[in-house]
Amino acid sequence: MASTHANAAVQSFSKEADGVNFKLDKGALKIKVCSADIIEVKYTRLNSFLNKESLVVTNKWAQPTVFTVADAGNSVVITTSKLKVVVDKATNAISYLTKAGQVITAEDKTDNKTMQAVTIAGINTYNCSTQFVSPADEGLFGLGCHPLDSLSINYKGRNQEMLIKYMTGAIPVLLSTKGFGLMWDNYAASNFYGAEAGNTKFKYVSESGKQVDYYFFYGPSFDHIIDLYRITTGKAPMFPKWAFGLFQSQDRYMSQDEIISVKNNYRNNHIPVDVIVQDWFYWDPFPIGSHIMNPTRYPNPKAMVDELHQSHVHAMISIWPVLGKGTPNYAALEKIGGLTDITWLNFMTHTYDNYYDSHNPAARKLYWQEARDSLIKRYGWDAWWVDQCEPDNTDLLDARRQSNFYTGKGIDYFNTYSLEHSTGIYEGWRKDIPGKRAFFLIRQSFAGEQRNAATLWSSDITCTFASYKRQVPQGINACASGIPYWTSDIGGYHLHWESPDWSKPEYRELFTRWFQFGSFCPVFRIHGKGERAIFSKNWDEKTRNILLKYDKLRYRLLPYIYSLSAKVTQDNYTIMRSLAFDFRTDTNVYSIPDQYMFGPAFMVNPVTEQLYSGSNASAGKTTRSVYLPVTAKWYDFYTGQVYNGGQTIAAPAPIETLPLYVKAGSIIPMGPVMEYATEKPADKIELRIYRGANGSFDYYEDENDNYNYEHGKYATFKLNWNDKQQQLTISATKGSFPGMLKQHIFNIVVVKGAHGSDAAVANKIDKTVIYAGKSMVVKLL
Repeated sequence: MASTHANAAVQSFSKEADGVNFKLDKGALKIKVCSADIIEVKYTRLNSFLNKESLVVTNKWAQPTVFTVADAGNSVVITTSKLKVVVDKATNAISYLTKAGQVITAEDKTDNKTMQAVTIAGINTYNCSTQFVSPADEGLFGLGCHPLDSLSINYKGRNQEMLIKYMTGAIPVLLSTKGFGLMWDNYAASNFYGAEAGNTKFKYVSESGKQVDYYFFYGPSFDHIIDLYRITTGKAPMFPKWAFGLFQSQDRYMSQDEIISVKNNYRNNHIPVDVIVQDWFYWDPFPIGSHIMNPTRYPNPKAMVDELHQSHVHAMISIWPVLGKGTPNYAALEKIGGLTDITWLNFMTHTYDNYYDSHNPAARKLYWQEARDSLIKRYGWDAWWVDQCEPDNTDLLDARRQSNFYTGKGIDYFNTYSLEHSTGIYEGWRKDIPGKRAFFLIRQSFAGEQRNAATLWSSDITCTFASYKRQVPQGINACASGIPYWTSDIGGYHLHWESPDWSKPEYRELFTRWFQFGSFCPVFRIHGKGERAIFSKNWDEKTRNILLKYDKLRYRLLPYIYSLSAKVTQDNYTIMRSLAFDFRTDTNVYSIPDQYMFGPAFMVNPVTEQLYSGSNASAGKTTRSVYLPVTAKWYDFYTGQVYNGGQTIAAPAPIETLPLYVKAGSIIPMGPVMEYATEKPADKIELRIYRGANGSFDYYEDENDNYNYEHGKYATFKLNWNDKQQQLTISATKGSFPGMLKQHIFNIVVVKGAHGSDAAVANKIDKTVIYAGKSMVVKLL
């Protein structure tokens, strides 16, 4: 096969209903106008475009978009109501401009779209690449979660491997501070190169494909880019309210009695928790994939789950996509051709166990039915831990490339196993368990996976400060990639595959800092080796009190968090926000790896440096550096001290404090302390208002668990703060649902200094109002 470079000239073009086809002297180009601000670009050197249905893109673009095409001499100009897309006739390089003619971004004219003939793992294929110019002041974010990656958050000037394997992720979505996003609709192992041509260009190269295929999204805000990405690939459904409480997990609970004892210790000590997790190898000594809970250790799983439910605790179980030979489930999948030749070396049994073919619709359906009938529906589990779904066959990556999936060669579907696996179980859950919202914890995610009720977690990370420090930028970039829900194992999963001694001061400090960070992540989970539940005897009283403070604060913030989760589903919002979401024009934020916004109000600044134990204990450092982005003002959450934006401060960071700053203009609804997410009705809300700017908040309520919200069974109202007039306006409630509160009591606190600060309930209220669903204006002069 010959080497093929793009630099192909336009010979002719023709307008179609959905876009423009270009005949080139070397291949073909198709620009599809999906909407006024979404453009798909396909390029091939082959005789025709690939006739494939995207695994990622679900929007069929049924309604055509109005656009015009003009021959401008040296270029062809496609114009929508928001964009000008200019194709250079000499090189077919594409430039993207605003309607007013300002350049947003442009493909490189000398080397833009290429297909290079290669042989990989004995397979003849083509490397497919795209290259864009990149100004010096551009910031680049996204590309998924890479748990072992460096601490950098900005991909400008650096490279990133984009292939899913154990401890390595890939979500081919990139956001630029120049106001656009890109998504490559290619599933092969890929690489991003962020420092091409002296850091003036960036390039994305997929190792296999028959065409270049990417989507361009015009924001210019990051929120609108993510909105367009989810319009293209699917909305994230709502999680139940309990999914925003604390998950208690350990590697691994060994028996029914142990699970119940964990529940009892939480409830008897009045420690807030919502979920207890049964991790892997509950089936031992039965083969993996048997979906059997060993009856000697779990004599009555249904009674166990029922007892958890009676104590208002939800139950999650780990189920793998791997099946051992000799099980009926293995035989049934083998019979329909539903197994792959990709194997996992089972280090518990020293056998090679097979992955089922998640790309095969019939195999997905059967796999779901097996899990449903054996475990999920049979015992009443509430959530599914979807582990080991890269698939993980260690370093035998060529074996994955050479494998044959239902859809084609493994090399062309290298990164989509998890996406297809979650598709099968989500579709099955929605069909067969209709009254219970799906929640899946998934070890690797790909573009589009948000539509499958997937929460991405950062895999088997180590119990070290270095690992913890890496999780912060990885969580931020995972969410900047369009996956709204991310979490890590609080404390880390292992230390040299054993448990650290959690009673030692250095591990208490590590866990405390990680727990503080976890309480301000979209999903809040303790997991890993060794006893680390809040009631654990490993914690001294000081540590336990700190953990309790943040656990209780998380629950007080549930009205805020749950309202934001509705905004994720309804408005394609992002809760864990790179600072570039809200401060895109402040170039100082582009390379800060360890600060982020949690919703519109909180700027979270995790302390990832070991300060109070080990060799650092005598250094005397008690602060961390925090940059306050350019905006009106910032409040210290704990003291109410006000700072101007645009400066760096030494934030106090004693062991009991996660530095938190609240943006002026914020409205934060806070509920009571609860032991589980739905223990108390949200009829009394402490409404904190932070003066210094106008602000608003969209408050949301529904039945907390079921899919009635999809049929309009929910209620919303808007809180608006006018800072100059010191006036709060509450809109009329829109919508209703069964069991809806008839009124809310709002205890309004205008934060000033210590008044209204810290996590505790305010001891003085500025004004109490009763809101019965009708619009009202509250003066706070």
